[in-house]
Amino acid sequence: MIVTTLNLKEKYKDYTDINGKIKRDIDNGFLFPLIRGIYETDESVPGFLLAAYIYGPSYLSFEYALSFHNIIPERVVVYTNATFNKRKSKSYQNKFGLYTYRDVPNAAFPFSVKAHEENGYAYFMASPEKALCDLLYTRKPVTSLKDLKMLLFEDLRINKDMFEQLNFDEILFLSDKYISNNMKLFRKYIESGYIK
Repeated sequence: MIVTTLNLKEKYKDYTDINGKIKRDIDNGFLFPLIRGIYETDESVPGFLLAAYIYGPSYLSFEYALSFHNIIPERVVVYTNATFNKRKSKSYQNKFGLYTYRDVPNAAFPFSVKAHEENGYAYFMASPEKALCDLLYTRKPVTSLKDLKMLLFEDLRINKDMFEQLNFDEILFLSDKYISNNMKLFRKYIESGYIK
């Protein structure tokens, strides 16, 4: 369960040294710091459930979401998240893993993200289409369709069968929300080969 310093100060209001009590709880393995002022009480919670509590507003995207949706073969151990208007990337390391946060355009941020609830935790996950758009947006620009295909199927190792099952109408809708050469080429690639 997520608790804040404020919750703990209320819970331990009868202690003379509240901060000392919190420190002892951490030392004794009853509290696990996520970031300053926020703690988890259960050490067995899967790390992805905590991503939105560490820094937000944010949602799981990029490589983590692509792996989660079986679009790329690798198991991704970093919890990669999208944010907006933060203007710089952030990363946090704690007992539950490494969490990274980077911006996507404001216009793209709210679309194709689903809220989930699991064991009392809320988490937010990009659709496979959105995760792919977010990732292409952050990658070094490519200059041709040939380079784009190389990026998709060789560098990112996207599963071709899974790729062909994506919702291309959703990708075309999303592609207008990013100002990016990669996204322009991606749109062109989909329109030329996948949209009837």
